[in-house]
Amino acid sequence: MYRRKEYDTLVKRIAEPRAFIQVLMGPRQVGKSTLMGQVLESASIPHLLVSADSVDENDSGWIVRSWESARATMSMHKDKEFLLVIDEIQKIRNWSEYVKREWDSDSLHGLNLKVVLLGSSRLMLRKGLTESLAGRFELIRIGHWSYTEMKDAFDWSLDEWIYFGGYPGCARLIGDERRWRKYVKDALVAPSIEKDVILTSRIYKPALMKLLFELGCSYSSEILSLTKILGQLQDAGNVTTLQSYMNILKQCNLLAGIQKFANDDARKYQSVPKFQVYNNALLTAFHGTTFKDTRIDTRAWGRWVESGVGAYLLGQAEEVGYEVYYWRERDDEVDFIVNRSGHVTALEVKSGRRGMNSGLPHFAEHFHPNRSLVIGTNGISLEDFFTANVEDIIA
Repeated sequence: MYRRKEYDTLVKRIAEPRAFIQVLMGPRQVGKSTLMGQVLESASIPHLLVSADSVDENDSGWIVRSWESARATMSMHKDKEFLLVIDEIQKIRNWSEYVKREWDSDSLHGLNLKVVLLGSSRLMLRKGLTESLAGRFELIRIGHWSYTEMKDAFDWSLDEWIYFGGYPGCARLIGDERRWRKYVKDALVAPSIEKDVILTSRIYKPALMKLLFELGCSYSSEILSLTKILGQLQDAGNVTTLQSYMNILKQCNLLAGIQKFANDDARKYQSVPKFQVYNNALLTAFHGTTFKDTRIDTRAWGRWVESGVGAYLLGQAEEVGYEVYYWRERDDEVDFIVNRSGHVTALEVKSGRRGMNSGLPHFAEHFHPNRSLVIGTNGISLEDFFTANVEDIIA
């Protein structure tokens, strides 16, 4: 079975002296539980794996009982160290308070009980970690599957990854696009929106949230004002509501509204957003065109390529530590601006979607970026870009 790079990270941290709770965090269906299973299969440390998936959300004592089971097993076998793994931890109400209490108790008594937490809701995990477990955990972020991973695991071509995105669970379904699209919507999108977003956030208009998400996915790599979006939505709302919903979708690594690059924050946040999915599967799922038809349509394929570049950049932004923007002034446009601690890289994507424009030279004249690059035609090849680490590309 294919092993993602986070496998080695988790194995190393489990082998280290007990210091922090390890938290695997990422969007749905990217292989968190599978990765944890691989680690446990090869681990020499004795362990207990429990899941809160079918536990009543109000049964907070379940966490304590699971912890006591790990302690008892450790004591019976006289183990010098032990590993407790709790999956779907966020499903227990006030989970972080009980985890904090048990972890601190073990620390106080010198018990070498190590802990790994997994959860499918980034929002609920983040809330619990920041409220109760500050200073007690390390994050291992697991993102959407890259082209390199899908190629190595499923022998996908670059074009297939750009069109179908990076969800491993439905990789074998791409031969039947109708079935693949239905799986993405029913098994991936619906749980993400209904469980991870609507049930864990203050969403007063669930129907508006769903419509915003679907429309935003279909417009990935397009610049569209929220005011115009409102005109296409059937549910009543306002721009402030849509902005708050967009922030939530971004926190879930589903859909972002990239802001325009500017020298002052006010102009950035007041700008018209550029919609960008974190996984191109979300763009494709809400379009009725086929892979074959999209690939031969130069303009349409250019949008898929640009969206793929944006998804790849956003996917590593949190881990590497940079912000992603776009820039446009009248007819001049630069597809993506990456700002890492004041070091700016301008990226223009060329794949036949449109002819050359004067965006890069005009941007360079106004903002003096550290690096200006073309991705695709007459620049860094798409193959090289999607197989490289973003850190090796940006300034």
